[in-house]
Amino acid sequence: MPTSLYLFDHSFRRRGDFHLAGVDEAGRGCLAGPVVAAAVILPPEADLPGVADSKTLSAPQREAALQQIEHAALAVAVGVCTPAEVDQINVLHAAMEAMRRAICALAVPPHLVLVDGNRLPPYLPCPAHAVVRGDGQSLAIAAASIVAKVTRDREMTRLSLLYPAYGWAQNKGYPTAAHYAALQTHGPTPLHRRSFRLARG
Repeated sequence: MPTSLYLFDHSFRRRGDFHLAGVDEAGRGCLAGPVVAAAVILPPEADLPGVADSKTLSAPQREAALQQIEHAALAVAVGVCTPAEVDQINVLHAAMEAMRRAICALAVPPHLVLVDGNRLPPYLPCPAHAVVRGDGQSLAIAAASIVAKVTRDREMTRLSLLYPAYGWAQNKGYPTAAHYAALQTHGPTPLHRRSFRLARG
């Protein structure tokens, strides 16, 4: 029996939107590191039971789901905004820009984009539809949420080798007690978002 996520996307494809892209981002609430967005186009027949909202999956489940996505997808692309860009244009606009970059980087042009949330990135190359809590409703958005999350987590683990005191391999740049304590002891790195409150309280 088709999953509810698949049926949600299929309702759009019945309108003729064959190349349906899902888009989501990861890292908006972090103190350090980039905002990463992903865009995924799945073929109409793809119904991937292991794919769900990335927040509901463990790290091993996300890695397994990513393999499913990469095997099945017609196109996958990632867009990134750096910490400096987050500071320059604010994190909301950086998330929108990262999503726009991901959409524009797709090797297969989408007919319609489903974007997680209640806002749409500006200057998109195709029609788009915002879906509140879309990562729990749309298979394409859920797939994008997994790609964005795994891509960003891997990058923060890599960056933790450069700045081991901050525990990014564990906290991925999010505001944990250990991360705040490291900031108090060592101060911010070039990868910290200076526009964010970097002290606890």
